[in-house]
Amino acid sequence: MKISEPKVLSAEECRVERDRLAAEGKKLVFTNGSFDIIHRGHVTYLSFARNLGDALVVGLNTDASVRRYKGDNRPINNEEDRAFVLGSLRSVNYVVLFDEDEPKELIAKILPQILVKGSDWAHYVSGREVVEANGGEVVLADMVEGRSTTNTIDRIIQVYGGAAGNG
Repeated sequence: MKISEPKVLSAEECRVERDRLAAEGKKLVFTNGSFDIIHRGHVTYLSFARNLGDALVVGLNTDASVRRYKGDNRPINNEEDRAFVLGSLRSVNYVVLFDEDEPKELIAKILPQILVKGSDWAHYVSGREVVEANGGEVVLADMVEGRSTTNTIDRIIQVYGGAAGNG
């Protein structure tokens, strides 16, 4: 079985897709993040987001933007690999890379009808104002307890102590 290439779009292509869906009475859902090492929490979150509308676009931080907010040791996986894995998930229809520190400009270009963020971001949702001003809604998703990329990295270090495994 061959894995098809994920649908990585530009912001402009994504806006065209959003307009096409809207003309059919369908809703585009947007979320964003670095999605560095995909884990159960990510998959649960993305499935939740996709079920809120008819298509899901994931704004994916570029490697440079991940380094700016998570440090020089991140991301573990490069943006091309992260985009491929995300785009291969059943719940994800499109991936759009962005290099800014937050996706506010990207959200303003795409204008999704639904914006989803994890409840850990309840204090600030980038793009909230533009989405709500255009009749859209913001939805906070519950997080899966104990599931995070940081926890995964910590577990790898704990088990392997910095030494590479056999896989």
